[in-house]
Amino acid sequence: MSFRDLRNFTEMMRALGFPRLISVENFRTPNFTLVAEILIWLTKCYEPQMEIATDMTTESDRISLIKTVAQFMATKAHIKMNTKRLYQADGYAVKEMLKITSVLYNAMKTKQMAQEDRVEEENTKFKFELGTRISDLKAARQLASEATSKGASLYDLLGKEVDLRNLRTAAIARPLEISEIETALRHANKEVLENVEKTKVMMKNVVSDVTSLDAKKEKKHWQLEMNQRRLQTLQSVRPLFMDEYEKIEEKLEEQYKLQVENLLNFYYLEWQQEKQIRQEKMFEEESNRNRMMQQLKENYGDSMSSINEEDTLEDKGLDGDTDECQTSNPRLPLNEIVAGAALGTMLGDDSDESEESERDEDEEDDGLGLDGFLGGQEARTSCISRGGTKRHLLDKSDDDF
Repeated sequence: MSFRDLRNFTEMMRALGFPRLISVENFRTPNFTLVAEILIWLTKCYEPQMEIATDMTTESDRISLIKTVAQFMATKAHIKMNTKRLYQADGYAVKEMLKITSVLYNAMKTKQMAQEDRVEEENTKFKFELGTRISDLKAARQLASEATSKGASLYDLLGKEVDLRNLRTAAIARPLEISEIETALRHANKEVLENVEKTKVMMKNVVSDVTSLDAKKEKKHWQLEMNQRRLQTLQSVRPLFMDEYEKIEEKLEEQYKLQVENLLNFYYLEWQQEKQIRQEKMFEEESNRNRMMQQLKENYGDSMSSINEEDTLEDKGLDGDTDECQTSNPRLPLNEIVAGAALGTMLGDDSDESEESERDEDEEDDGLGLDGFLGGQEARTSCISRGGTKRHLLDKSDDDF
């Protein structure tokens, strides 16, 4: 059974108006209920007054239904159907039912075409045009010529009827040969006997197959019962090691809980330790900073006051040359320089040479020379007053240290 036949059958049934949707997958496996419903519906389409028994509970009922439908279609629609394939209720049954549906579908299609032609004729009754009727005129001419030729041949055959009638009556009146009839009957009888023997052999094979299948069924049933009994015994018996297994499982659960608790405590204590270390570092830095500021206030209070006084004198402009020097070479605030030097003496008395070199480079970048002047040697030589070279205030403050 091809997929095309299944598709055509479902489409035809849908076009004919079958009340139920039919899928191609419905006939993959035997489905006698659906086949019986389709056969009854198709029979009603041919003869609505037909009465068919719809009971399909027993095998005899199903067989009678198939026979009734097949006999009705053979007598009324002249459609020969294979009852064995119909009883299979699968794709082969669809192939048999397709014979009925194709006839009904073609009839419906022809009726629709006739109705459409009638509608077109009614629409074009008053719209006659000679150009559209040329093809019809050619067809009419051809039919007229064919009718003339057929009539001539029929006349010739009817003229020969007188001679043919005598020959026909002589052939009918001729007696049949008994020997020929006997040979034909013997041959037919022989074929029937061969078919009977084949059928008997098939029946014997079926009986042997049924007995073998019954024996296999009994054997499998006995094996199933034995396995069920064995399963019940195994379920009822408790293993010897089950008590020990349950005890070990309980201990393992306790150990797991203890391990989880220890791990949580460990992570919590580790976090507390880190937090305490950070707080101690912060406290130590704060105490060092306060101690350094206190020492700065105690050790360098006088020098800071003297430096502030000298800065005020310079701001007042007592010396003109020095004012020009300050405007040309600006310098950093002395308070910051003194504070930085004090921090260096407290924190870095034993620092390495690399730190001193870095500090010297920073001072040169800021404009301070090695002797504390802004701008280096040139700034010191350019600062000349009336009394000669004036020493920078930073040199004086360095003597105090």
